[in-house]
This record gives sequence, C-alpha cells and structure tokens, in this order.
Amino acid sequence: MRAILPRLRRTGLVLAASAVAFASVARAEDPPQPRSETAAPAGQKGGRAGNAQGATQAAPSAGEPHRLPPDTTTKQTLELPGRTLNFAATAGSIRVFDGKGEPLADIAYTSYQLDGADRATRPVTFLFNGGPGASSAWLQFGAAGPWRLPLDGDALSPSASPEVKPNAETWLDFTDLVFIDPVSTGYSRFIASGDDARKSFYSVDGDVNAIALVIRRWLEKHDRLTSPKYVAGESYGGIRGPKVVRQLQLQHGVGVKGLILVSPLLDFREFTGTSLLQYVATLPSYVAVAREAKGPIKRADLADVEAYARGEFLADLVKGEADKEATNRLADKVAALTGIDQAVSRRLAGRFDVGEFRREFDRKNGKVTGRYDASVRGFDPYPDSSSSRFGDPSGDALQAPLTSAAVDVLSRKLNWKPDGSYEVLNGTVEGHWDFGRGINPPQSVSELRQILATDAKLNVLVAHGLFDLATPYFGTKRVLDQLPAFETQRVKFVVYPGGHMFYSQGGSRQAFRSEVEALIRE
Repeated sequence: MRAILPRLRRTGLVLAASAVAFASVARAEDPPQPRSETAAPAGQKGGRAGNAQGATQAAPSAGEPHRLPPDTTTKQTLELPGRTLNFAATAGSIRVFDGKGEPLADIAYTSYQLDGADRATRPVTFLFNGGPGASSAWLQFGAAGPWRLPLDGDALSPSASPEVKPNAETWLDFTDLVFIDPVSTGYSRFIASGDDARKSFYSVDGDVNAIALVIRRWLEKHDRLTSPKYVAGESYGGIRGPKVVRQLQLQHGVGVKGLILVSPLLDFREFTGTSLLQYVATLPSYVAVAREAKGPIKRADLADVEAYARGEFLADLVKGEADKEATNRLADKVAALTGIDQAVSRRLAGRFDVGEFRREFDRKNGKVTGRYDASVRGFDPYPDSSSSRFGDPSGDALQAPLTSAAVDVLSRKLNWKPDGSYEVLNGTVEGHWDFGRGINPPQSVSELRQILATDAKLNVLVAHGLFDLATPYFGTKRVLDQLPAFETQRVKFVVYPGGHMFYSQGGSRQAFRSEVEALIRE
C-alpha cells in the first residue's frame, strides 16, 4: 500500500528518493537464463510442492543458500459480483547480474494474467510502491490485486485479521498485473555480499535502472513485449515512475502507454529546509481535516482555501516574520481555518510543519492525527511531554496484518514459500539510501516533461487523498500547473476523500478504479 515514506536526510519530509552508478547492472540480463516458467535458473534453491490447483514449479538445484525458490504458477478463480475471473498467478523472481555476469540480487514479483486473453493486445501494468523500502503489498492488497485486505474503519488495528477477501475493484478485468518488490523489500534479496552491491541498488538512479530492467526481463520471459504497457507507482513511486518510463524508452526499447501515480511525491525541493512552499502545500489538507471532522467533504469544498493558499497566504509568507501585521494576519487566518488555538498559531507564526499540526489539532483530547491519513486520530503516548514522541495511528496499525496477509497469500494461495522474513516496510533501506549530492534534491518533474514530450500518445493519471500529510495533494497540483499546456492536456489530476492510501475507502477505491480503467481502455 502506501509507498511509504521514511525520513529524507537533510530535509524535513519523511518519504524518500542518486546516484551511485548502476552501470554494473546495465547488462544484468546478459547471462543466459531459461525463459520457461517451469525451468529453474542454474543454482536456484528448490521449494516444496504444494497442493494449489494447477501449480507448477521449477526443479530445485543445489547451491546459493540465499536464492529464492523457483517461480510457481497456480490457476485461480475469483468469484466477484456479476463476473468470474479465471487467471494464472505467478510468484517468483528475476535475477539481476552485474556487468561481469556475477549475480547481485533476486527481485521478487507477483503477476496475475487473465485466462483466454490475447497476449499481443492484452494490457499489462507494472506496479510498485515507494519508501524507499516499501514492498508492493500496499497496492496489491489495498487497491489493484485480485484479493484485498480491509484497511479502513475498525480494521485499522495491528491485531486485525489478515484474511484477504475477493476484491471487487481489482484491475484484472482490464489489465494483467505485475507487482514488483525492489531489493530488500518483500522477499527480494541480495545475492552478492558487501557494500558495493548495496550501493548499486540503494540510490535514486540505481533503483530506477533495476526496476526498468526487471520490467523488460519480465516482458521477455512471458512473451509480452507487444502488449500495451502501463506503469503505476505510489508515494516515492512518484520519483520512480517517470524515471522508470524514461529509462524504458531510452535504454530498453520499451514504450509505455500510460503512467499512474498514486499519492506521489514529484519534487523534494519544496519540502527542503526553509522552503515556504511546504506551508502552501499542506494548508489545504490541514483545513480538509478540520472540515471533515464536521461532515463529509470533497475537494470542491476547499476551493476557497486553495485560492487563499496560492494568494494572500503565500504573499504574507513572503513578507516574512519581520512584518508583524502580515504574520499576525496569516496566523489568525490559519487558526480560524483549522480550529487550532490562536495563541498557538501566533507562536508558530502560522507556519505549522506536519508534526506540529498533527499534535496541536486535537491536543485538548490528548490525541494526534495520522500522517498518512490525518482524519484518523490516535492517543499521544506522551501527552505531557515537551517533545513529540508519537507514531502514526493511520500507518503503524497496518504493518502487522498486511505482512501476515502477504505471506499467507504467497505461501498458501500461490504455493511460493521462500525462507527468511517478508519485509513490508524496511526502514534500513531508507537509512542507507543515497539521495544524491549537491544542491539539487531528487525530483522527477524533468523526466515527466521528457516522457510527455517524447510520446504524444502517453497519458498520465495522478491521484491523491484529501487528508494525506505525507504527500499533500496541493503540492503536486502546484508542480503539475507548471507543465507546458501541451502536456497538462494529457495529465489528469484527481483527489478523493481519504489519506495516502485513499483507496482504503470504498467510494474512493471505486472511483479511482474507474479512472484507471478509462485510461487503459482509451
């Protein structure tokens, strides 16, 4: 689900995205490997045969104790309202090599391909989350996959049942699906030891190159090079997505028809240091939280706030705290819009960072808001502390049931049983990530401009949640508004009730699916 965002070192935003050279994997596909799904690459560790209907597995072979088990394909039937879907589910991995033919890592994927479809014309969508350090489980079991884990309401608890249900909003009706787990997420893992291998993948460019390579290798392996292709990324997937599409265009000879960005971050610069734009980006979401507490809202209900944020609010911010009249005017307006005490707003000069808003919004009740979904409240474990020491009630509660659900589906339904732990969100990855050096924080706006300019048939869908404080929707809107007119005509921007994982809400999930279907069927 969420493309989940740990902390960006040197900035205040907890999400993520340069470029340690990934030339060592540039020819990772060169070493010979069988293309058959039932033939094991040399040295692949074996797995036990299960009782899943129609399961096929590659024969085991000795050596390489860290290698993932052979790919497993099972035949599945999904009973949904008004239709039945029969499909092949494959859980497996693609090995990545360095330029010398030495193995570096096994990248795990889960794919779902509808039975009876013409592979030459059947669309296929590649999906990944973000972090960096998040597996694709969030999108797979929250939005697009054939099975869904209920993730909202009373189900938002670490002790919630991890049992998945048939997903009536699955995208499988109109596109095959391939969920990719970057190295060190899910079951994906390094084969090579040492820091050099880690540095190859734990960087903005190295990560993008590896994902693009895996997409091409999957297309080759499954004879899908002629299929219409789509890419979907969530959160830090906003950095990955445009870069992956550009890499596919230039380095792999693979054209992409559409890009779907879910709660994306496109540019770290507005969240860096003292940038005033961070306050412009978050204000509409702060007010959305306040107004939602009084009743359901939609983006249209925030038109006045958006106009204020890009107008008088920004003008008063630019005047600075040296202008007391402007500062008090701004602080008082923010207090009135959010319901936060006027004295507190004046003390902070109306400049609430995300952590301050989350604590102050409902402080009188000893509660904090979620970061991924600020409409969710949880108790502050240290309400009397002068420092903030609270987690995220909208995100922390999901990790346990989501991890268990992913492991259960892979092992029991798909008959794929790797050893080791499944990493739904690996904080170590972000902690070692190379976001690049110099004065330019990571951004993918340049690549977004390039891919739209290069391919006049490429369309982009960008979706956000109103109550998301991790990647606030208005920050993305500001970025997209700067694109040339010929590009904005092919970029659709939609905002739904909900947080970072807005698709956890039934109405938002249904509306989003309809938009994705329209994009792919276009």
